[in-house]
Amino acid sequence: MNYVGVIIAESLNNKDVLKEVKILSTKVEKVIKKHKTPWLKKLTLHTVEINADKAAKISEELSKCLESEHNWYADFKNDKLHFIIFRNKVFRIERTSQIQYDAAKNYGISLGIPEYQVDFHPDIKKWKR
Repeated sequence: MNYVGVIIAESLNNKDVLKEVKILSTKVEKVIKKHKTPWLKKLTLHTVEINADKAAKISEELSKCLESEHNWYADFKNDKLHFIIFRNKVFRIERTSQIQYDAAKNYGISLGIPEYQVDFHPDIKKWKR
């Protein structure tokens, strides 16, 4: 099963990785204070589809392409797995694993990424009861 996710163009040092994914749609957002990216005026969000057989390879490429001056992540998922990619670190998460999601979230927070941006799993609030 293929993966779907979002890659922010401004997060990439090398945009060649975008040639290896299918871009389903592109949305440009004006940067607001909540984004915590004052060095940018806009964000270009590409919703992408990634072939299942290329997911691991592309996640590794993305981890090397994310720009190093700021802390970014990209992610894509299907029904069973969720790849969360930081610079030089990839989390391959089983979608039912609270422990794996917590590890990725805590890693993102340790990099200084705002907590609201690393709330990866829609059901995570149910686990926190």
